Amino acid sequence: MTKAFPDIAKFWKNLGTVLFKMGASLITRLTAYLKRHFLDNTVDVVLPSSLPHLAGPVLNLGGGGPDVEKAIQWMIDQVRGGSNSPKVDVVVIRTYGSDDYNHLIDGMRGVNSVRTLIISNRNDANRDDVVAKVRKAGVIFFAGGDQCQYIRSWKNTKLENAVREVYARGGGIGGTSAGAMIHSEYVYDSCACEDSIETREILEDPYRNITFTYDFFQWSPLRGTIIDTHFDSRKRMGRIMAFIARQIQDGKANRVLGIAISEETSVVLDKYGFAKVMGRNAAYFVLGDHPPEVCQPRTPLTYHDYKIWRVPSGETFDLRNPPSRGYYFRSVKRGRFNSDPY
Repeated sequence: MTKAFPDIAKFWKNLGTVLFKMGASLITRLTAYLKRHFLDNTVDVVLPSSLPHLAGPVLNLGGGGPDVEKAIQWMIDQVRGGSNSPKVDVVVIRTYGSDDYNHLIDGMRGVNSVRTLIISNRNDANRDDVVAKVRKAGVIFFAGGDQCQYIRSWKNTKLENAVREVYARGGGIGGTSAGAMIHSEYVYDSCACEDSIETREILEDPYRNITFTYDFFQWSPLRGTIIDTHFDSRKRMGRIMAFIARQIQDGKANRVLGIAISEETSVVLDKYGFAKVMGRNAAYFVLGDHPPEVCQPRTPLTYHDYKIWRVPSGETFDLRNPPSRGYYFRSVKRGRFNSDPY
């Protein structure tokens, strides 16, 4: 009798192992079934496992005007990681407007579903149902609009955290115009004036009605940057120069890289932090790496020797280590350019 006890114990141990493996196999098959039959539709399904990791993260910064469709497609392709990878869900976020992006994006390669969320206040930005839809996305795109309203409605909310979660698991984050400007470390928020300040006004007084927002999304590849859009069409070189000077003068940074994006143009960043210009026009990368000579309220700006790289469509730029060649110098003296900055 005493010899039988080890055999019985072994029997129960083996039986437990078999049942455990059967359970694991059942869960795996159930997950595959749900993915196959539900995830290719717009039905929200709660899977018994965590959301899958994607192949990014990547960023897509649009300069406004007509969207660069191939930049949005690039973002989708990057987070999928290959043509045989699962399709992704895309969420468009805005504070007002229509769902016109749905038709554009729904026809793109690798898209499972696309929806537009109108989130115009902090209450909506903290709603659990809204946050759940954002968290499940593989790609998030912020439409153009008013960056001040975006910041007031979304900063320090559950929505902001959900967007960060998508990025952290390898998703794509994009936007155009104001929807691109909110992604740099230093954000010109346009909250102190009804209409955005333009070059002539800001060079005459870099403090009047000029405010900035800090500690919003804080994407690692965009640390130390400030983004401006509609660049060529609205002649905003002086504007981004003043933005840069302000960050250094106010003690926010010792050096700042401006990312200035023309209309119908996008700057895309891969998961290694390398930028590529796509679309119709060029992008400008403007570096301020020393304190301004004069940057005070009610006083025209003086700042010598900004380094400027003009990067045409199809070319690349290393944000973390700007090249040691290919730039030109431009200065502002008493609110005036020393020569054509473009």
